[in-house]
Amino acid sequence: MAFVGSVILTILVRRWALANEFVDQPGERKIHYRPIALGGGIAIFWAVILPVAIATIFAMAFNRFGTPSWLSQELADHVPGLAGRSRMAGVLIVAAGILHVTGLIDDRKHLGPFIKLAIQFAVALFITTVGQIRFSLFIPNGFITTLLSLFWIVVIVNAFNFLDNMDGLSAGIAVICSVIILSAALASGQVFVSGLLALIIGSLLGFLFFNFAPAKIFMGDAGSLLVGMLLAVATIRTTYYHADAVQSYWYSAFIPLVTLAVPLYDFISVTLLRIRQGKSPFLGDKQHFSHRLVSRGMSTRQAVLTIYLATACTGLGATFLHQVSTTGAILIFGQTLLIVLMIAILEQPLKYHDSEPKNTHNQ
Repeated sequence: MAFVGSVILTILVRRWALANEFVDQPGERKIHYRPIALGGGIAIFWAVILPVAIATIFAMAFNRFGTPSWLSQELADHVPGLAGRSRMAGVLIVAAGILHVTGLIDDRKHLGPFIKLAIQFAVALFITTVGQIRFSLFIPNGFITTLLSLFWIVVIVNAFNFLDNMDGLSAGIAVICSVIILSAALASGQVFVSGLLALIIGSLLGFLFFNFAPAKIFMGDAGSLLVGMLLAVATIRTTYYHADAVQSYWYSAFIPLVTLAVPLYDFISVTLLRIRQGKSPFLGDKQHFSHRLVSRGMSTRQAVLTIYLATACTGLGATFLHQVSTTGAILIFGQTLLIVLMIAILEQPLKYHDSEPKNTHNQ
C-alpha cells in the first residue's frame, strides 16, 4: 500500500511542484545543474501516516462496537492491541505532521537552523512524555531514559537531514536501516512496529524510483526530518533484549547504534569539522562523506552505492547481535569500528607528489 501510494503521489507532487516553481535551484553547495522539483516528502508523509491513521481509527471503532464478520480472525486478534496504542499512534501522527510542515516551510522560505532545532526538541519532548515513547534499557530512572530518548530522536532527525545531500542517499540509507530494524522487530514478534517499518520501507522505495541519481525530485526537509523521526521512533519501540529469554543478551540493545553507525558517523564528523573551522554546524557545505567520495573521482551513483554498502555491512552485523556470544558481539563491534575507520580514511583529502599529475576534472 505504501509503495504504490508513494509512487502515485510522487508523480502527482512532482507535476504540482514544477507547475508552481516549488523547486531546488542549483547553487554553490548543490551538485545538480538544473532546477529539481521539491516536495517528495509530501508523498512519503501521506504514504506512511494515512495508513497509520486509518488503521488506528478502524481499530478503535471495531474495539468499541465489535469486530465485523468480514475481518479475518488473524487481523481481529490484533484489534484490541492496536486500539490500546491509539494514543501512541496519535502522538506519532501529530509529531510527524509538525516536522513535515516545518520542513515544507523551510523548503520554501528557509527557516533559521535554531528555529528548526527548537521545534525538533519540542517534538521530541512531546513524543517522549505525552506519547511515552522512550528507551527502557536497564535504567529504572524515567527522567534519564526520557532525556536519552529525546536526544536520540533529535540526533537521528538531524543525521538523516544531513544525509539528504546527494541523489537517493538519505532515502536509500533509511530503507537499509529500516530493513535491519524490521528484522529485529519481527524476531521479537512486534506486529505494530513491524507494520510501521513496512510502511516506511514501502514509501521510501516508491520515492526512490524518482530520487535515485539522476534525481527527478527531492524529498527536502519536509521528508528528511520526517524520515529521521519515524526511524528514531521505530528504533526506540523495537525490543532487542528479553530479560526472561534464555537466548537473549544485553548487548542486543546496541543493534540500532550499530545499524546507524554510518549515518551517525557522518553527522558527528561533519558537525565537529564545521565547529573546528569556526563555522555553524548547521551551515551546509560539501564536506560530507558522499562529497569526499565524489572528489576522489566517483560518480554520484558510485558514491551513493558505496555508502549503501557500508551501511549494509554494519547493519548485517547488527542482525546477529541478539544471538551471538560475547566474543561474537566483540567481533561485530570491532567490524563496525573498522568500517567507520575505513570511511575516515576515505574522507582524508587527496595528496599528490610533485611528480604526479593532479586531477583537474571538476565534479
